[in-house]
Parts: sequence; structure tokens; C-alpha cells
Amino acid sequence: MTSGRANARWWGALVVATLCAELAGCVKAPDVVIVDRTTALEQQASGRFVALERELTQAGISPRPQPYTRGQLDAAGWTTPRQQDAIARLAEAALRDRGRTDALLVRRCIGEAKDGRLIQTRAACQGAVDEAAVSRLIERANRDRRQIWLYLRKRTRKPDAAVRRAWLKVHRAEVPCGGWIESAAGAWSAKKC
Repeated sequence: MTSGRANARWWGALVVATLCAELAGCVKAPDVVIVDRTTALEQQASGRFVALERELTQAGISPRPQPYTRGQLDAAGWTTPRQQDAIARLAEAALRDRGRTDALLVRRCIGEAKDGRLIQTRAACQGAVDEAAVSRLIERANRDRRQIWLYLRKRTRKPDAAVRRAWLKVHRAEVPCGGWIESAAGAWSAKKC
């Protein structure tokens, strides 16, 4: 009888081992998904502003013209120190905005409209931008342009449409190559150079 019990135990152990081996083959580790990127909102909450950092880096390396000298301001009739300081601050702000404007024109985030204004062109924009900063930049640039047009209209005594056309002809030559501009027919394209 001992050999029967030993045989039964042996067969039982064999059955248990076979079942364990088969079950072990069916056990599978779950799929693991590792996310190493954060969303834009998480980056902003942690203090990272990728689009703004990129624009600031570009602004730091962009070439720009030198500001006006005191002699140039005197020759233009801005003789008092108060007037010279005011015009120097305005010119410096305009030069600072010019580099950002040119970069956004080339990236097609803003465009030179056929009426002479800058407008935001979100659909064609290449890359991420800070919408609020771009809106403020456009508002400043368009305000400055309206002031220039008003000044030219008073000096030349020509109608607004003629002043804008003349200004636009000169201004379009200064738009950087690849800048986003609207044709007279209303089609948008990159400026060819």
C-alpha cells in the first residue's frame, strides 16, 4: 500500500506542477505607459513658459539698429532734454518691438494686412506663442502706425488713403524675407526676396 500512496502522491505532485507551469505561462505583466512630457498648462504652473523663453532668446540674439544720437535729435528739432528723453524712450521701445514683430511675421503668427495694420493670423502660425503678449504687441504697433499716418496726413494735406498707400509702399520694402503679407486681392503669402 505504501507504493500506491507514494504513486498517488507522485501523480498528485505531477498534476500540481503541470497546473502551476501552465498557469505561470498565462500570467502576463500589465502594459506600463510612462509619460515623461508635461502639458503646456503644467509647464506654465511650474514656471516654464516655452514660447516666451524662445522669443526672449531670439530677441537677445537678433541684430537691431542703433538708437538715435543726441545730435540727430537736435537736427530733427527735438531740442529740449525732456523732448529728447521722450523720443529716445519711444524709439527704444519701437526698436525692441521690431525684432519680435519681424520674428512673428516670418513665423506667420502675425501678418501685414493690405490696409497697413498688423493682424494676428492664428491659423497660419508656426509654433506656440503667448497670445496676450502678441495682442499687446499688435496694439502698440497699430497705434504707432495710426500716429504716423495722422502726422503724415497733417504734413502733406493728402487724404488718408493716399497717405496709407505711400507709407505701405515704403514699409513693405522693410518687411523681412518670408514675412507674412496680404496682397491687394486679399491672398496671404510669404514675402519673396
